Amino acid sequence: MKMKKLLKISLCIIIICIIFLTGITFYVGNYLYDYTLNPASHHTLFENMSTQKTSDSTQWLDTHSVNVSIQSYDDLFLHASYIEQDTSVYVIMVHGYRGTGASIISPIKRFYKQGYNLLIPDLRGHGQSEGDYIGMGWDDRYDIMGWIDYIIAKDSKAQIILYGVSMGGATVMDVAGEDLPQQVKAVIEDCGYTSVWDVFQYHIPMEKWQSEIALHMASVVTRIRAGYALEDVSPLKQVQKSQVPILFIHGSEDDFVPCEMVNTLYQSATCPKEKLIIEGAGHAQSCSTDSKTYYSTIFQFIERYTKK
Repeated sequence: MKMKKLLKISLCIIIICIIFLTGITFYVGNYLYDYTLNPASHHTLFENMSTQKTSDSTQWLDTHSVNVSIQSYDDLFLHASYIEQDTSVYVIMVHGYRGTGASIISPIKRFYKQGYNLLIPDLRGHGQSEGDYIGMGWDDRYDIMGWIDYIIAKDSKAQIILYGVSMGGATVMDVAGEDLPQQVKAVIEDCGYTSVWDVFQYHIPMEKWQSEIALHMASVVTRIRAGYALEDVSPLKQVQKSQVPILFIHGSEDDFVPCEMVNTLYQSATCPKEKLIIEGAGHAQSCSTDSKTYYSTIFQFIERYTKK
């Protein structure tokens, strides 16, 4: 009898512990999810992040482009601005975290002056595109592949360049690791991260062991609410599989995505590659800190892998 009673008490304690740990996991996980991956949230873990979107930039883009759309693999409406010019070179320009196409207006204008066709998507959960979570580049990679197919359907002889800034940089690196059509000629990533896990851990104000626990909790919730796990999102692993050339760009004073991440990415890539460090540039500020070096390097890189 005593043994049965002891077993019952032990079982009750175990059940209570499981319920408690489950409750903590979902509380912490949902808290971090809402702060980082919920586009409807007005809060963000990344207090230093800002976009360059203004009414003037939106007006310029609206004036020079037409609206186009595709359906995602999971039936979301995806929007992009499209600028057509007299060339076979197409640049898909991908914005960053909580931004829109108009938030990278400065590079858009420079690429436009260079005479390229431009396709500027709003990532899922951003701008005019549907979606109730931020993909951090992971599910977005399939969306960009959808835009690649859209361009090829218009022009089978297209020469496609992928360009992305911050989360957009991570997105195009994620795309680079996939099996891509021969029309995709090169990738240009500016200040993308090695992995979501790494960049989240860098910003969570906890000891490493504490942030590891918190991120595992957030990953459980992310898998349930968004369909992917945080540890899955690894541009580092994707660039190791890339068959297309990649230009890696980073600012030396980036305090959002540490500059050492680009060195890790560059060293891991086995494809044709180049690296540009802009001295004194903060996060996503390389294009304005030293615009001459930034754009001359990019345009020479594009010319190297495309035909006029």
